[in-house]
Amino acid sequence: MTDGMLYRHVDEMAPWDDRLQMLEVVAVMEEAPEVKTFTFRSDNQTWFRYRPGQFITLELPVAEEPLFRTYTLSSSPSRPFSIAVTVKAQPDSIGTRWMFDHLKPGDHLKAYGPTGTFSHHTHPAGRYLFISAGSGVTPMMSMLRWLFDCAPWTDVAFINCARQPEDIIFRRELEFLGARMPGLLLSFLVEQRSSREIWSGLVGRLDDRRLPLMVPDFQDREVFCCGPEPFMAMVRTVLASHGFDSARYHQESFGSAQADTAPAARGAMDQPAAGAEPAESVPIRFVQSATAVDCLEGQSVLQAARASGVRIAAACELGLCGTCKVKKLSGDVEMIHNGGILDDEIDQGFILACCSKPLTPLEIEA
Repeated sequence: MTDGMLYRHVDEMAPWDDRLQMLEVVAVMEEAPEVKTFTFRSDNQTWFRYRPGQFITLELPVAEEPLFRTYTLSSSPSRPFSIAVTVKAQPDSIGTRWMFDHLKPGDHLKAYGPTGTFSHHTHPAGRYLFISAGSGVTPMMSMLRWLFDCAPWTDVAFINCARQPEDIIFRRELEFLGARMPGLLLSFLVEQRSSREIWSGLVGRLDDRRLPLMVPDFQDREVFCCGPEPFMAMVRTVLASHGFDSARYHQESFGSAQADTAPAARGAMDQPAAGAEPAESVPIRFVQSATAVDCLEGQSVLQAARASGVRIAAACELGLCGTCKVKKLSGDVEMIHNGGILDDEIDQGFILACCSKPLTPLEIEA
């Protein structure tokens, strides 16, 4: 990438394509204890198109076989020349710890996405309530940054919870935004005070008494929640105790938590030939790998690929992250996903290998 990019208009540039380009690290910044923001740009002259609150999957070269880790974007698409993830390294983390120890400006990574449906763009409303804990603040920050740039008058109540004052991620920026967005009601809640930082704000945990005091009109707001699963479960319980309409509650979840928090799977099915049914085994040809395999009944395209030694990147394996997106050149599949692929991508022939089962013989580009 050259400095000439700075002088080009977005409409003269193509959007970033995760199948063709890599990410280049341009900055690493400490945000809080064991929390860093990694900022990336494209390794080509492209810009980033996504919805605030979406996530990407990074391919981390930790060992001989790379790790795939999914991270929410903390950046805003209103600033399209770079993207950023803000991550917390847990004591037992592998991928995130590798990023902390090794990633530096100038390094390159393969990435997939952005994808996901957790965004205020997906659920527009007149008034919002953002509730976050710990690093769950990242999608909220993405949405709030977008609102500050594009609709600063928006009515947003934001409750940000942390263990101690020094653990509040983006505290200074949130206070800055709170002073410049007339519709932003910002509340911090910490579990305990700290000897390292003076704290005169609220202390304790969010519960059915504190919520109405902090946001009296929460019943009239579209709620977005992100944090550890026990925290989100507590928020759901608090809202339910007040009779809140669950259809207006949205949360971001990954991994096993997705199974009991996602809405009914948003299925997408290629139109199979009339009367087509899954057979005992269906042949699949992986064109680029020059490999053919019989996919057994009940197997996904991803499982068949692994059985034949064909490498397809995969992270969540729940149809959520979009990492295993591959192009289907011919044939029909049944695909039930959780938002990891767009309708126009399906129209172009792409499928998610993890949640696609063949109905007829397939040719896959991988």
